[in-house]
Amino acid sequence: MAEMHAVRDPLWKHIYIPQKLYEACFTREFLRLSNIKQLGPTYMVYPGATHTRASHSFGVYHIANRLLDNLLHKGASQWVTKTGCASFRAAALFHDLGHFPYTHSLKELPLLDHEQLTGTIILNNLSKYITESGGNPEQTAQIVDTSILTDNEETLFFRKLLSGVLDPDKLDYLNRDAFFCGVPYGIQDTDFVLSTIIPDKQRGIVISSASILSVENLLFSKYLMYRAVYWHKTVRIATAMMKKTLYTALQNEIIQPKELYTLDDQGLYGLLENKEYFEELECADAVKQRKIYSVLYEISFSPANSFHTKLEKLDFRYMSEIQLAQIIGCKPYQILIDIPERVSFESDLWIKDENTVFSQSSTVFTSDTVSSFTAKLRKVRCAIDPGFISFASETDIINLKKLIEDFFSMQYT
Repeated sequence: MAEMHAVRDPLWKHIYIPQKLYEACFTREFLRLSNIKQLGPTYMVYPGATHTRASHSFGVYHIANRLLDNLLHKGASQWVTKTGCASFRAAALFHDLGHFPYTHSLKELPLLDHEQLTGTIILNNLSKYITESGGNPEQTAQIVDTSILTDNEETLFFRKLLSGVLDPDKLDYLNRDAFFCGVPYGIQDTDFVLSTIIPDKQRGIVISSASILSVENLLFSKYLMYRAVYWHKTVRIATAMMKKTLYTALQNEIIQPKELYTLDDQGLYGLLENKEYFEELECADAVKQRKIYSVLYEISFSPANSFHTKLEKLDFRYMSEIQLAQIIGCKPYQILIDIPERVSFESDLWIKDENTVFSQSSTVFTSDTVSSFTAKLRKVRCAIDPGFISFASETDIINLKKLIEDFFSMQYT
């Protein structure tokens, strides 16, 4: 314990980190995470949601450490090494080092995956801290960045632990996000989950039928958190507004991708403010002032609707916004179309005593049930700058909504 440092966390209380690993938390690369909100613009809906990527990283380390201890006592010690365990713990703590600012506003943009950026940071900036704490920097990078090819069985085992159905990342962010948003939906019985997981050299972890309820709770919690928090209408539109600004800036080479990789939330605004003016900057400025666009049209996503599926591509979405702007008489930056990315509620966890995967086990969460979650959640929305309709009459708004609805119907037919 003399070589451990205690971090006080509101969710997990004391988190003990090896001193050498803790020293890495004062590097510029890790400190950046303290200035990136875990949930981006969600604080506009839930004021308490100002927790950061750094606090989440400590939580993931804590859960990963507890998970590993349990697995070692159940037999995983037969195929893992002390160096591998230290590398895994470092991977858990540093897994988000390459994460972009402003939550998922940069998703879909032509940028490197944040896992690749994390792997590069680990190798270039944190090697000595990982080595001094007993780990291997190369293995740590490989655990996080799955694009790095490896046939090392131990590394592949740790990859499955860090990213899976009952992984430390989900167990922390669901609990943490629910805690800070003040909602009950994401709460997991973490102690029970960790105590019932069984190590498996090939699959990472497996569970018994007695633990099925823990997976059911996680899947339903994830669904509820997406419905109430992650895909809340205001959160989606604010994120889409920032994405619109960044997409335009990248397309017109006003911003280069490498300029975004080392920024935090405020740094992102600072970068935009120092660029030459372009109209889509108004979207980012409106988000900063909490002037979120008004939703005038909403429809459930349908995979049978060819227009909906085309809108999943950001380039097509942007061109559709230009067409719609011409129809209703506004500037392209004043209107946006938002569609959530595909998200999986599937589980391929192996149920050991039933000798089958979760979806075919005794659970009520069949494949059809789980797939219906996404169908209920995904909404295609069209929103407009409130300044454009500030002086519009009720009749004008009705006519505007009709124009938008007709546009979506016409594109499909």
